[in-house]
Amino acid sequence: MAFGLPMKSMEPSICGDKLGNLILEVAKNFVIYIGMVIACNGFHFLLKPYKQPRITSDIIVGLVVGNIGYVRRLFEKFNLTFGFIIDFGMTCYMFTLGIEMDPYVLFARPTRYTKIAVAGIVSTFILGGLITPTFRYFPDQNKLLEFTLAFSTMISSTDSPVLTRLITQLKIGKSDIGKLIIGAAVHTDFLCCLMLSIGYIVVPMPAYCQNLHGRLEIKRTIHVVFVVLVQVGFTAMVSPMLMKWVSNENPEGRPMKGPHLVLSIAFMVLMCASTTVYYYNPILSAFLVGLCVPREGRVSKWVITRINYMLSTIFFPIFFLWMGYVSNFRLFLAHHAATWVRLIVILVVATAGKVAGIVIYGSMSGFHWPESVAIAMLLVTKGHLQIYLAMKVIGCGGVTTSTGIVLVIATFLTALPASTIVASIIKRAKKRAPTHRLALQMLDPSSELRILLCVQRPQNAPASINLVEITKGTAGTGIVVYVSDMIELTAEISETYERDEAVHRDTVKDRAVMELRDQVTNLFQAYVKDNDDGITLKRTMTLSTITNMPQDICVLAEDLMIALIILPFHRSQREDRRLDSGNAGFRYVNRKVLRSAPCSVGILVDRGLGSVEGITRGEETVNVAVIFIGGKDDREALAYASRVAQHSQVNLEVIRFLEDDNSVESSALYRIIPPEQEKERKLDDECFTQFYERHVIGGSISYMEKHLANAAETFSTLRSFEGQYSLVIVGREGGMNSVLTRGMNDWQQCPELGPIGDVLSGSDFSMTTSVLIIQQHRLRGEIDGLDEDFSII
Repeated sequence: MAFGLPMKSMEPSICGDKLGNLILEVAKNFVIYIGMVIACNGFHFLLKPYKQPRITSDIIVGLVVGNIGYVRRLFEKFNLTFGFIIDFGMTCYMFTLGIEMDPYVLFARPTRYTKIAVAGIVSTFILGGLITPTFRYFPDQNKLLEFTLAFSTMISSTDSPVLTRLITQLKIGKSDIGKLIIGAAVHTDFLCCLMLSIGYIVVPMPAYCQNLHGRLEIKRTIHVVFVVLVQVGFTAMVSPMLMKWVSNENPEGRPMKGPHLVLSIAFMVLMCASTTVYYYNPILSAFLVGLCVPREGRVSKWVITRINYMLSTIFFPIFFLWMGYVSNFRLFLAHHAATWVRLIVILVVATAGKVAGIVIYGSMSGFHWPESVAIAMLLVTKGHLQIYLAMKVIGCGGVTTSTGIVLVIATFLTALPASTIVASIIKRAKKRAPTHRLALQMLDPSSELRILLCVQRPQNAPASINLVEITKGTAGTGIVVYVSDMIELTAEISETYERDEAVHRDTVKDRAVMELRDQVTNLFQAYVKDNDDGITLKRTMTLSTITNMPQDICVLAEDLMIALIILPFHRSQREDRRLDSGNAGFRYVNRKVLRSAPCSVGILVDRGLGSVEGITRGEETVNVAVIFIGGKDDREALAYASRVAQHSQVNLEVIRFLEDDNSVESSALYRIIPPEQEKERKLDDECFTQFYERHVIGGSISYMEKHLANAAETFSTLRSFEGQYSLVIVGREGGMNSVLTRGMNDWQQCPELGPIGDVLSGSDFSMTTSVLIIQQHRLRGEIDGLDEDFSII
């Protein structure tokens, strides 16, 4: 009895000690996880100047941290738990991968993306099947055929999420080659994952690793095939109806109802887990279910967004730590030549196979061979799925640890040269980009000017007519004006739309559209009838959706050899003379045209320019100002002003903003002027000197200088112009690198107008001063990173 009481009192303390130790071990793991997150993000930040994809830094950190002795000992205690986390994370990864893919490409007519994907897969698969059996990757050769097929599929694959993120990061995603690479990567990933999903039915990995001498079980295979077909068929039939019902019950703009969200997620989880009862892999099961779930709908978007966030912030650091733990460097046979031969074989087969297949297809499709090679090299990129498969095969004893580490290194090396390849693509694109700048500054002032004048509604016509009037120059110069109606193609209008391919003529019989066009035509014809000296008027139309309208405008301008596109501002003046909230669709059009135009572009903010009726009859003068700070857009505005100055009814004043050398801001800035900015200043001085000698000294134009210290003084000076001018002409990026505009970007309402244009067009500025913002033609080869639409194939 005396010894029984102490024993009972010790039991709670033992449990408490165990719980305390468990909490301590969990805390240690959590600290390591936080350290892993910091290390991955920190190393990625260090490699950012070299434009390396994130997976390269994550692999390096994972291999280093995962092989630290303390971490390995701690990891061994929670190995089973981490195994569950990795499997769950990869299941989510494959599920979202399946949702974002389109399974119907198997039944559709092959696209260019599909053909490139198939060409790369077939050539790599054949080459891998011929070469890999000569090397003993697998410890027992009884399953050589199965291993060769699985291995060839893996080296034929492409990690589309990694490559898509890389292409977007390197700013070629909007180019034709960028879109081609992304599309081909997605199709390659889809086909290879589908091959793995089908192959697993015949040769499941656990049975493969545990029973190398076993034979194929026909009965079990038929059973699994039946279950997978039922799973896919049921999901394909039910999920569209369920997702549509949930989307209808939860319209955009309202929070998702909890029961509907829970029901949708429960359905997805149930479908993903249904085949695991029959020994089918849950990761591949999740991929097949994801293929059957519709990509559209609020639930799918919600699931993709949440899972991708969870993967990037929580799962991937744990994943690469697990990878480093499984890749035990103590078992890596670095001193064996066969290890490095295997690495070289993997890289050569994966690269040569892709290059051979895609170059052959490219030559048949008319691609330039350097672009075909670049596409193939980028499609070699491997990622998370390939690392996971390699680690899993190590875990079940399928291949040696040394071979698994070789596969990880190979994955790292496939992603490493991607930034260099993209840089070569950009370099070739810049060489092939147009070198002739179609800008007013480069044109002879006495030559004929071709303008594309876009109008949204008849209310834009009066201001556009007066702009044409002051731009036409002398009678001997001549001006060709193409007036184009910007008409958004809707379902109602498309029903009345007819296209005659024989004469390349589009006809719209919608009454509202016809009346709108007639009003615009009558206003311009009446103007030309009274002012036929040197003006050639032609009508055209831009009928397309808002998404396609910018491209159609740019194509039209290029076909017509236009030197200047004039677009109306997306905000219009109301009866109280203030600007309305505007049309977001036409704002999108203006911004896209500014980025992709084949010539110079002007945006006209109309605040009553059209109400000055006496200009066209020579009865009324108009006061116009040109603001010059510096930069190519300001030089273009000055070139445009030289044409405006030729009109007898225009009182033109040039106002040059100069930095006050005595100010603190200018003195500090002047000491650190980069060479590019110094070159721009010299060009500004040369251009302005020529303009001054030609127009100001002759007395046809008045001139004013403003010495300012900072952006605050620039803003105050602009406000002082209120009511003095009917039109102010400015360059879009005038003074962009100047101390006179520094800080204006912080409170811009319309950044597409530039710092000065945004101030002058603001709702709190003048109600009577119109503004013309001009951007000089930008050569695509000059744009850093080619972050826009460009064509190279």
